[in-house]
Amino acid sequence: MKKVAFITLGCKVNQYETNSMIEQFIKNGYKVVEANQKADIYIINTCTVTNMSDRKSRQMLRRVKQIEPQAIVVACGCYVQVASSELKKMEEIDLVLGNNEKKNIVQEVENYIEKREKNIKIEDVMSQKEYVELGETTYTEKTRAVIKVQDGCDRFCTYCIIPYARGRVRSRNPKIIVEEIEKIAQKGIKEVVITGIHVASYGKDFKEEYRLIDLLEEINKIKGIERIRLGSIEPLLITEEFINRLSKLEKICHHFHLSLQSGCDQTLKRMNRRYTCLEFKEIVERLRNTYKDVILTTDIIVRISARK
Repeated sequence: MKKVAFITLGCKVNQYETNSMIEQFIKNGYKVVEANQKADIYIINTCTVTNMSDRKSRQMLRRVKQIEPQAIVVACGCYVQVASSELKKMEEIDLVLGNNEKKNIVQEVENYIEKREKNIKIEDVMSQKEYVELGETTYTEKTRAVIKVQDGCDRFCTYCIIPYARGRVRSRNPKIIVEEIEKIAQKGIKEVVITGIHVASYGKDFKEEYRLIDLLEEINKIKGIERIRLGSIEPLLITEEFINRLSKLEKICHHFHLSLQSGCDQTLKRMNRRYTCLEFKEIVERLRNTYKDVILTTDIIVRISARK
């Protein structure tokens, strides 16, 4: 039985997609081992949010070859999607796959085993119009399950590379999402984390009116699920209508991660964030007025100047 190990960098979307790839390998008779153990195949699901994440992705790709020099090393994910020319030069890598190619990860690896020829397969995600299903994903090592509901982002914040790594907004069929969560609930998992590249955009690409709050109302009805946690969300999602409907869902966790990025209106404008500090404050007050026990977290981008 061949052994396969995974290293996941970056966001909860990558965690979900790694779980999907793990499930594919298990169903095809592979044994999954820890990343620090010897394996026949190492799969590094890369991230490209920052220069640091790019560097860490390269480090991990080199490190696994030191653990097992004869192993097959597969690079996939966001860093791959935007930096394939750099990865072509890395001798440690045997197989380079973009984000859409994760759905056929087992087949791609077995093709490599048969031919032993370095291969690079990366679809143009910017031309992708439909959500790409990775197959049923109910595998998780944790007590909560990450559920991916959409991919891509149309915001194009000036500092952010993610739309170029993930493409435009594509929302997942709500029926498939609900069915996946129902199967997860049958396994005894009681908490789900709803995530995506830009969760607030869920449903904007559907022909019929159906948005994130509609999906959350459906998930709230699923027997066995006791807690629904939202991943990082766009502040502008929190409208009066959204919060009024959300407050009626007893399973929603009262923790909200709102990405602020800057406390300066001019900087926010240059960032193309589409809200002001005052609007952000009003959104926070709206949440505090609705949930007396609310927990709020955020992201702030800062510039650190080197001391002379």
